[in-house]
Amino acid sequence: MGRFEGTQDYVATEDLKVAVNAAIALERPLLIKGEPGTGKTVLAYEVAKAMGAPLLTWHIKSTTKAQQGLYEYDAVTRLRDSQLGEERVKDVKNYIKKGKLWEAFEAPARPVLLIDEIDKADIEFPNDLLQELDRMEFYVYETGETIKAAVRPVVIITSNNEKELPDAFLRRCFFHYIRFPDEATMQAIVDVHFPGIKAKLVGEALRIFYDMRKVPGLKKKPSTSELLDWLKLLLVEDIDEAVLREKDPTKLIPPLHGALLKNEQDVHLFERLAFLARREGGSGRPGA
Repeated sequence: MGRFEGTQDYVATEDLKVAVNAAIALERPLLIKGEPGTGKTVLAYEVAKAMGAPLLTWHIKSTTKAQQGLYEYDAVTRLRDSQLGEERVKDVKNYIKKGKLWEAFEAPARPVLLIDEIDKADIEFPNDLLQELDRMEFYVYETGETIKAAVRPVVIITSNNEKELPDAFLRRCFFHYIRFPDEATMQAIVDVHFPGIKAKLVGEALRIFYDMRKVPGLKKKPSTSELLDWLKLLLVEDIDEAVLREKDPTKLIPPLHGALLKNEQDVHLFERLAFLARREGGSGRPGA
């Protein structure tokens, strides 16, 4: 396969391209960390698209166990079927549900396996997967068979840094932290999603967006995906850059801010800032 260079719909920075290609060359899982909304999960979809590879997605929850990625044996249903005299009870394979790793190991073409938000699970979860991800095989006790990967899948693991991952697990991964996009990268991302959008509108929107992210005490900084939602709404509502450039401190909270601010504490914070600006600056208009 060729090198990953990003796709038509995904702006990949140079260091991210290097990380993806290094992980594929080393045949190690690629561990991606970064702020929510920086495109970690989408990356796996775009790598699969660029490779022309099937994508298997394993979304991790707080209750997910590593064994579920391999297989689950439904002993309860088998017992019930045996009591009912069902014919299928004779074959234990009828009661084994394949997990995402099993599916990836059996894929005829080299797949991309996304293990999404690994830090949501129990602290032992990553360690419980070490051997299987290393050897690319596991043993099924109920049938006595070993499932071995025909081709080694490209494994992409995302983490929101909610908890520390074990050292032994980290040693086996190629690591990349997606930094929050700078203004030039963000401009490129916006151009991909909104080709032909007015440059002045984007310029003002980006100025407000990055200013908002700098506000001390913000509980949840607006992310890339929220900026894109906001721009979409500005276009739908036909709000132009003159409205965004408004210097009146009573308008400190930008129009349609519900796309950017996602909790009441942050909305109250901006309302307080608007109140303080009114008190200190009179009308707050230029030249006032």
